Amino acid sequence: MNTVALAVTDGMLHFELALACEVFGSAPAGVPEPWYDVAVCGPGTVRAGRFGLEPDHGLDRLPHADTVIVPGWADVDEDPPAELVDAVRAAHEAGARVASLCTGAFVLAAAGLLDGLRATTHWAHTDVLAARYPHVTVDPDVLYVDNGSVLTSAGKAAAMDLCLHLVRLDHGSSIANTAARRLVVPPQRDGGQAQFVATPVPAPDSHPLAELFPWVLERLDQPLTVDDLARRVRMSSRHLGRHFRAATGTTPLQWLLTQRIRHAQALLETTDDSVDAVAAATGMGTAATLRRHFNRTVGVPPDTYRRTFRSRTGELHRRP
Repeated sequence: MNTVALAVTDGMLHFELALACEVFGSAPAGVPEPWYDVAVCGPGTVRAGRFGLEPDHGLDRLPHADTVIVPGWADVDEDPPAELVDAVRAAHEAGARVASLCTGAFVLAAAGLLDGLRATTHWAHTDVLAARYPHVTVDPDVLYVDNGSVLTSAGKAAAMDLCLHLVRLDHGSSIANTAARRLVVPPQRDGGQAQFVATPVPAPDSHPLAELFPWVLERLDQPLTVDDLARRVRMSSRHLGRHFRAATGTTPLQWLLTQRIRHAQALLETTDDSVDAVAAATGMGTAATLRRHFNRTVGVPPDTYRRTFRSRTGELHRRP
């Protein structure tokens, strides 16, 4: 069982703390494997916003965890407590995976864990983080950054994106998607990074494109074009593009490619279909086309991705 330690001290943001507790502390219904063992670690009774919190253990417990989560730090103009910084550094040196949520990145930076790495934090504080820690490459345009043993997220809701990303790494896409449905959030959102495949947030029912999204997702095996999508909603291609950008933050073609890649990931994880069959089922046409787009988007070839996730998603099945 993966032990997740939440590192808390006075001045932590309660939203990110509660969010992490919800994701890692409650197993989705039907999960066939052990979930996480969550421990809240702090120097004693702490204040998180208006809330008082009684930790389960002291900060000296962090080095014994598999994963350490550092929630948002309320006042980025104030140095985080030295005991927190030292405990987080010790946990990483002991082999723990360390992830910060929102402005928790300032704690990781103070511990030296972000030196020479890309990182992110809430967009309102990226300039401060970059100025204070010049050895950190701060990316203000992404939802989260995964450096392997060190991960950082942007603000607020992006903390959920990173937490679900961790679940996906540990348990595979199927269980991460189940967790996302329980939390009533999308499993992934557009993070603006090539190595992260994203699913933009669906539009509300009243949006002009509300019926288009499910229609497209049922036809990913077909060679759809922007004109096909525009005809479906009785719009010009230019008008469709404006609505798409407003609803998803991206273009129709990029969104469509994203859905094809996401579907390919799911098939690679949950079936033993050949790469050629996956390419046909996702509208990519040929295995070579799928490999090119998949490698560019995900960062690894389809075969490598399948080997990585095959052991995490349970028994595979062949689609009829």
